[in-house]
Amino acid sequence: MTYKVALSFEDGVTRFIKCGPNETVADASYKARINIPLDCRDGACGTCKSLCESGTYDGGDYIDEALTDDEAEAGYALPCQMTPKSDLVLQIPTTSDMAKTGASTHRGTITEIRRYSSTTIGFSMAVEDRAALSYLPGQYVNIQVPGTDVERSYSFSNGPDVEEISFLVKITPGGAMSTYLSDRAGVGDTLALTGPMGSFFLREPKRPALLLGGGTGLAPLLAMLETMTTTAPGQPVHLILGVTTDEDLVELDKLRHYADTIEGFTWDYCVADPESEAPNKGYVTALIEPTHVNDGDVDVYLCGPPPMVEAVRGFLKSEGITPANFYSEKFALAAAPATGDLVGASA
Repeated sequence: MTYKVALSFEDGVTRFIKCGPNETVADASYKARINIPLDCRDGACGTCKSLCESGTYDGGDYIDEALTDDEAEAGYALPCQMTPKSDLVLQIPTTSDMAKTGASTHRGTITEIRRYSSTTIGFSMAVEDRAALSYLPGQYVNIQVPGTDVERSYSFSNGPDVEEISFLVKITPGGAMSTYLSDRAGVGDTLALTGPMGSFFLREPKRPALLLGGGTGLAPLLAMLETMTTTAPGQPVHLILGVTTDEDLVELDKLRHYADTIEGFTWDYCVADPESEAPNKGYVTALIEPTHVNDGDVDVYLCGPPPMVEAVRGFLKSEGITPANFYSEKFALAAAPATGDLVGASA
């Protein structure tokens, strides 16, 4: 039996390798021609020390100077000694360039375009050699706009085990991808993708989670929820979606579906426009209740524009809440199309 190990580098690139049950992660990495930091290979120097964010493993033999008991208790391990007992996610303390690797490239064909409203478009793709495109729920890829040398970044809106991949796009007038999707895109078009990228992804659930999405920042949260349908978190999960206008409200039926299929999952939404027909008007911070933050013993996942991220941080601080973990992905509209439309979830 082999296990899948995700190597997440400091520059946001993630590479996946296959590792046998009696094979060290370091050996599997070098077999895949990925040069993670390594000196002694004997558990003596600590050069390869990495944080394991998900999965179980045998830590192997090493000396205290290489890895202390406190570090091991916190989830750190030595890839030169560790052998997996399940799929793993490892934070590697170097860049992909230093490891002499890089993001994978893929090609896909558009199979469906969903025009939700004047502000939002979704599309799905069938990827050549789908098995070669592995990603963690919450990550993104860079997609080249057809007919240009421009790339835009989009978070997957579905889980990694689904055959076709999907995305949500906020339409920005004059935006490179926005213009393509609005005016020229059609089923059968071929797009080039590079990735997966990003450190915003679902960790192993060890406590309640609060998911916060702003507009199309809902996309990576949907990927997380789809993963939870087959790997029940075992902990309460609450999602709050905040948008600007009623036209920005998309995929509510999917959220209702997840509420019916994921034990312990609840959700709510709000619209900033005071003329909205939504039951909740305003911003996501008004919907955060004490039960959602569990006295700080909570993992917060937030994907939205910078003002939203900072507003949530400020709210939690004002309430005296320090989450166990606060994972965020920021994206923002640019001042002009020439500078790029979005960062992290581009237009």
